[in-house]
Formats: sequence, structure tokens, C-alpha cells
Amino acid sequence: MDFAVFKTSLSGQQPPDGLSLPLQALWWDGKGHWEKAHDLINELHDRQSAWVHAYLHRKEGDLWNADYWYRQAQQQRPVATLESEWESLVRQLL
Repeated sequence: MDFAVFKTSLSGQQPPDGLSLPLQALWWDGKGHWEKAHDLINELHDRQSAWVHAYLHRKEGDLWNADYWYRQAQQQRPVATLESEWESLVRQLL
């Protein structure tokens, strides 16, 4: 799957089959369901999940919590827009 197909899939009711949990979280966030996205990622602690978790808390405005998760992901909080970070995460995780 490429980014264009992923983005088009946001018009559906459910994420496409075969997506990792971090990608499913980004899919739900892309549909405006932050809480559902966070619920999917909340208990995962691998680096990819931590990065998605960081992004979600940044979006929420909880920068202290976001910075914790960026450190867990071995990333720095970006200065880019949230939209740009979302796209970058999706592209890297696909």
C-alpha cells in the first residue's frame, strides 16, 4: 500500500486489512477519532508505537507527555505542522 491508497481509504468505515496497530491508530486519527487512535496505541511500547503516541499527545496539546513519548521513540518533537508529521509517520510506517 502506498500513501495515496492509505489516504483514500480514509473514506471507508474501517481501516484496511493488514495494517499494523500504529498505522491503524494513524488511520483513525486521520478520520478525526483521536481517542480511538490513542486507545489502540496506549499500551504499546515499541519505537514506532511510541512515535505515534508522541504525535497524538502533541496533537492533543499535552507537550510534556508528547516529549516523553518522543524520547521513547528516540525522536525529537518536530517543528513541522501536525499534518506534515502525520503524513511523514504514515509514509515511514507503510
